[in-house]
Amino acid sequence: MSIATGDSLESRLLARMSKRTVDDRIKRVESPGGKPLSFAQRRLWFLDQLEPGSAEYVIPFGYAVEGALDLAALESAFSGLVARHEVLRTRFVTGEDGEPVQVVDGAWRVPVEVVDLRDVADEAERETRARAAVDAGVGGTFDLSSGRLLRVTVVRLADDRQLLAMAIHHIVADGWSVSVLTDELREFYTAALSGRAVELAELPIRYGDFALWQHEWLTPEREERQLGYWRESLAGIEPLELPTDRPRPLHRSGAGDAVTFRVGAEVAKGLQDIASAQGASLFMAGLAAFQVLLSRWSRQDDIAVGTPIAGRNRAEVENLVGFFVNTLVMRSDLTANPSFTDLLGQVRETALGAFGHQDLPFERIVEELAPERDLSRNALFQVMFALQNVPESAWTLPGLSIETIEVATHASKFDLTLFLTEQSDGSLDAEIVYSTELFDRATVDRLAGHYTRLLDAVVADPARPVGEFDVLTGAEREQVLRTFNDTTVPYEDDTTVTALFERQAARTPDATAVTFEGTRLTYAELNARANQLAHHLTDLGITAGDLVTVCLDRGTDMIVALLGVTKAGAAYVPLDPDYPAARLEFMLSDTRAPLVVTQSHLADRLPGTAAHVLIDADWDTIAAHADTDPVPQSGPQDLAYII
Repeated sequence: MSIATGDSLESRLLARMSKRTVDDRIKRVESPGGKPLSFAQRRLWFLDQLEPGSAEYVIPFGYAVEGALDLAALESAFSGLVARHEVLRTRFVTGEDGEPVQVVDGAWRVPVEVVDLRDVADEAERETRARAAVDAGVGGTFDLSSGRLLRVTVVRLADDRQLLAMAIHHIVADGWSVSVLTDELREFYTAALSGRAVELAELPIRYGDFALWQHEWLTPEREERQLGYWRESLAGIEPLELPTDRPRPLHRSGAGDAVTFRVGAEVAKGLQDIASAQGASLFMAGLAAFQVLLSRWSRQDDIAVGTPIAGRNRAEVENLVGFFVNTLVMRSDLTANPSFTDLLGQVRETALGAFGHQDLPFERIVEELAPERDLSRNALFQVMFALQNVPESAWTLPGLSIETIEVATHASKFDLTLFLTEQSDGSLDAEIVYSTELFDRATVDRLAGHYTRLLDAVVADPARPVGEFDVLTGAEREQVLRTFNDTTVPYEDDTTVTALFERQAARTPDATAVTFEGTRLTYAELNARANQLAHHLTDLGITAGDLVTVCLDRGTDMIVALLGVTKAGAAYVPLDPDYPAARLEFMLSDTRAPLVVTQSHLADRLPGTAAHVLIDADWDTIAAHADTDPVPQSGPQDLAYII
């Protein structure tokens, strides 16, 4: 998607930048051996080498066409476009030096694949098959070395009703190109119907000329000046860590979906007024609000968001089909909890600086600042924001009524992308395209709701610190403040911990109950050992209410001892074997415990005032007892332990 900036602050800035000297103009250059790929094309070519035939970078668009569509004229029109724009008949191949080059073939006749469903009587079946045909037409892959990166499908539903689907690879086109293609397709189609010559001005250059010029223009000196700005502005950038519904996959498939919503005209005007008062644009205000929301969701203060720009700031390329879009990174610092107006001022300066250094291809910034690539993430940013100032105009063909239709699924190259489009009534149409590998639709619905409520709050009080804006609904606030904090649950207050443990051992005897340094006891094993110790303690005279001290190293023996003492009806008194001898003697004397459960290597640390049960050395004797649950000797009201 490109940004149609209209008469915005950004467009005035770009217009000033586009006043180049004569020597800086792009010229036609013949290159029999092929021309280099533009920097943007090189990135897509490289990604295609990693995953050949990926459909992630295919641009689909489709239309419902009412009226008698002339298929011969349509095929002639598309073929005319291919003959006019070299990029549509360009192959991308590897040269002798291992570098990719563009090789332009001769014009080729574009075949229009026709799927005729007029004889399908059942309307529901016809619509289902039509949708499948459209999705197949736009969802297929392309071979970049074929030179045929445009595909057209017509689905005939009736004599005067059809669907027109087109797919084109991103390496030869962008959002702006789609407008060029549809405008010129109208002229080619009209000329074919009437048998007249096409009335289009000759193109001053070809896309290959732009790619060659781009490489020559970006001298080491210019590149270093541009890189210096981006090094400074993006130094120390960290990935945005939004809370996802699923772990991030090692490799992204691009699977996505979209949530649409609307920002009312009153709120949109209020946002525009706030921006104008700060010398900013609606784009900047919408971006600032989005960064506030991302900060709130991620709990991060350093927020970097990507934004696409058309990349057509030279008159020679305005009417060319090709891949010109560049990407800028907008970074904001919310550490000091600024007011929205202060943040907007920061975003304004960042945006103007970025626009002023837009000539450096994003791919070069990535190479310089992100040498270690993570295939699960995009380089430098994970979230994108775009504003289209002018709604897309309706496309027409002679004698036909045409309406845009949704085609295929939403590919998501990023975690999230927020698109805003200004409408003629002053409102904003909004769409969040999201990765379905990371987010559920309900999560993105909630994000969209938070964005609209944030905009409402910003318009009401732009001087308020951004951290104080309330984005929650009443139901969400109730959930956070009360539901999540209501930890009261029914609990059996007429039973004991040992009884609950015995129930669990009966339910899951083979489940792991405790592990320590490679030793593992199941619930059945732990319960049996604790039962044997309890029976042994009872034989030694321990009864309900007695105190038994436990002086053991950390490990499974300690858990057996604590359970065994409580199963015998006694209360345990834990002793730390690392305490000084005097401290241990005082605790034994103070509790008057008749028995100590300990280990043979710790016995000599304890005074001889109490009998010792050595849980390791005496285990053969202990294990001779029954491993069945003992008769309960204590209840919920009795003492469990003393510390």
